[in-house]
Amino acid sequence: MSQERVSYLDNASYSPMDPRVLEAMLPFFKESYGNPSSPHAKGSEMKAALEGARSKVASLVGAERPAEIIFTSGATEGINTALRGVAARNRDRGNHIVASAIEHVSVRNVLKYLSKNGFEVTYVPVDSNGIVDVDAVRRAVTEKTVLVTVMYANNEVGTIQPIKEIAEIAHSKKAYFHTDATAAAGKIPIDVVREGIDLMTVSSGDMGGPYGVGALYVKRGTRMEPLIIGGGQEGGLRSGTENVAGIAGMGMAAELAKAEMEVEGRRLSEIRDGIISRVLKGIPHAFLNGHPTRRLPGNVNLRFSFIEGESLVLSLDMEGIEVSSGSACSSKTLEPSHVLIAMGIDHAEAQGSLLISLGRRTTKEDGIRLTDALPNIVKGLREMSPIAPPEVR
Repeated sequence: MSQERVSYLDNASYSPMDPRVLEAMLPFFKESYGNPSSPHAKGSEMKAALEGARSKVASLVGAERPAEIIFTSGATEGINTALRGVAARNRDRGNHIVASAIEHVSVRNVLKYLSKNGFEVTYVPVDSNGIVDVDAVRRAVTEKTVLVTVMYANNEVGTIQPIKEIAEIAHSKKAYFHTDATAAAGKIPIDVVREGIDLMTVSSGDMGGPYGVGALYVKRGTRMEPLIIGGGQEGGLRSGTENVAGIAGMGMAAELAKAEMEVEGRRLSEIRDGIISRVLKGIPHAFLNGHPTRRLPGNVNLRFSFIEGESLVLSLDMEGIEVSSGSACSSKTLEPSHVLIAMGIDHAEAQGSLLISLGRRTTKEDGIRLTDALPNIVKGLREMSPIAPPEVR
């Protein structure tokens, strides 16, 4: 590593906890304790903390009632609870589900499970910028459709979806609409009521809170079965004694995100746009993946012809710059990103992609450091590439 300081630009896979969140959690590891279901004073203290955090998360996403927020162990559990719970409870109405072709692996694997258990799943395409084809959703939804699930914003390419429009199509056939907002919550404004969302999954860790905690928004009146059965906590939809320390941390993260979202969004967008501009101007055969403007403030997804993203990641790591080649949850495979393939990018090009995700600790200097290092790294890798034509080496 050529420099001691590390530029951490992999916030999409892991966002460091905000120190203010840790401060909010510490009392629950020391003097504050008890079961929130207990009727005594300590229990009431924990219950108050639990409900305070619930109100903060509800406020962040525009929920009308704090009780519509169900705490979980994270986005994956929330996704399982939402998709499997709605499918099981509404099987008498139909066995059809509609999803986008670019859903996160957590959604895709639940849909694979449901497809093996009597459900038919239709995947709708996206355009070259990663935006879901709304007309394809309209054509796919039928009277037998019980659920439509489309992510709020893509975790890899950052493209933000036309959620309200898609929700209206789902409701036109009396289907529920679920959105995985893991990548978006706390980064851009979300209003579940205005946008017609019935179910939405959120992760604490992705907004600067502790990992191992998440939330599921469930609109009042939604018919679903619980995934975890037990003592009836969380409105009977997620039994088990609540992780009050973690939930308090998530509440603080949600409060901070709501208060600072506008300013932080502008700051990250400026760094993001600077990186994109310098790379596209300074490196030949470099391209932006995802929508040029309708994208998350901290997302930069680039691809470089004639080289592999993994080589870029390793070379930048040696320079003290930490990035990713795609979704951390699917990085164990050698296959190119299903998101990029769905956008019409061929396999060879998709392999040369780089995901740069910014966060609260990211500075302009981090962006400049990255764009200063990339040209020589790309040039060196192309010189060694057997597929690079002579004119780009």
